[in-house]
Amino acid sequence: MGSVTIFPETGNDRAPRGRFVRQGYLAGFALVTSLFFLWAIANNFNDILIRQFQKALALNRAEAGFIQFVFYLGYFTMALPAGMLMRRFGYRAGILCGLGLYATGALLFYPAAEIREYGVFLAALFVIASGAAFLETAANPYIVAFGDPERASQRLNFAQAFNGFGGFVAPIIGGLFIFSGVEHSAADLAAMSPARLAAYRASEAQMVQTPYLVLALVIGCIALAIAFVRLPRIEQQRADSARPSGLLPVLREPALAGAVIAQFFYVGAQVGVWSFFVDFTKELSPATPERTAAFLLSISLMLFMAGRFIGTALMQRIDATRLLLVFACINIGLAVIAALAGGWTAIGALMLTSFFMSIMFPTIFSLGVKDLGGRAMLGAPLIIMAIIGGAVFPPIMGLVSQWTGHIQPAMLMPAGCFAVVAVYAARVRRIARRALPIG
Repeated sequence: MGSVTIFPETGNDRAPRGRFVRQGYLAGFALVTSLFFLWAIANNFNDILIRQFQKALALNRAEAGFIQFVFYLGYFTMALPAGMLMRRFGYRAGILCGLGLYATGALLFYPAAEIREYGVFLAALFVIASGAAFLETAANPYIVAFGDPERASQRLNFAQAFNGFGGFVAPIIGGLFIFSGVEHSAADLAAMSPARLAAYRASEAQMVQTPYLVLALVIGCIALAIAFVRLPRIEQQRADSARPSGLLPVLREPALAGAVIAQFFYVGAQVGVWSFFVDFTKELSPATPERTAAFLLSISLMLFMAGRFIGTALMQRIDATRLLLVFACINIGLAVIAALAGGWTAIGALMLTSFFMSIMFPTIFSLGVKDLGGRAMLGAPLIIMAIIGGAVFPPIMGLVSQWTGHIQPAMLMPAGCFAVVAVYAARVRRIARRALPIG
């Protein structure tokens, strides 16, 4: 650990005003930022797995949507233990523990593909998600504490832009190395002999092995670098004694409570849109190959990445809550168009939602922990636990698709989620205005 101590609440040894990253910790900042890229790969591989497992394991959409339920259940159950571990042993220990779990889950994909048991795949995804929960619980508040608190939203949006880059890269990798390019209609599958059908499904299941083995290797290299890089020491013990520090008192903080609710619905919308994007494209344009649909998802996630860089720049001139409100309102309209329009108009609208989702997670997170000071280690896991929204909405959307026979009506659910984010942004903005000194 470095010799510098930061007390986020008391202001001791803070970075000078205007400094984006504290002096001497640029390498550490870069490595912690790389974690945002890593968990984006895991998150967005799931969007490919939903389609791939329908082929390899003969799942329907509702069953495949359970991938996201188990994955985000891992976030929900492990975020609080991650925060407790980091309070005891520090952020570096939490990051290393997260990377270890992530690599273990990735390695489990190899035996899971050999035996083709959905439950084993889900167990591996739960372990990966547990690791990602540790990483997110550590990295988000760490980035906030790396420099001037007044620039926390900008810094977190900048770091989250690399999460967007990971999201952009993941569908390309998945499209090239997980999707085989072999597609059969239901009639083709029904005409196959049992032996040929089993061989086809086994081949499709084994397509996931190499990408996840490579991912485990990359994670190991990052863990080695994190173990030795110079990182700022962040102490949390000197929280204001006049402010209760238990979980329930912290959750009663208005900004944090609102952030937990908004994050639950935002992540539900994000995961729901991306999880069924490939199916959505195939339904509205049946002639589009799976790989092309995956590349279109990648373009959408490139817009997501661009939105984070652009959003970071816009926050130099526009208040973060105002920008969040505008982006949420735009996405309500785009999700409704995706649900009601036809053909490429609907596909294009769904693609564009990624751009306007870009600033939502980091902005909601930074607004939620901004005033917690030394209690951020308690508040941050609660916001990460709200990622359980990503477990709740995809299976429901899959069921709506099963009931209606189409995936389009399910896109009205993300529209409702964006409405909740808009209400949160408007509320925080109103509270901030009331707090401004008069005259």
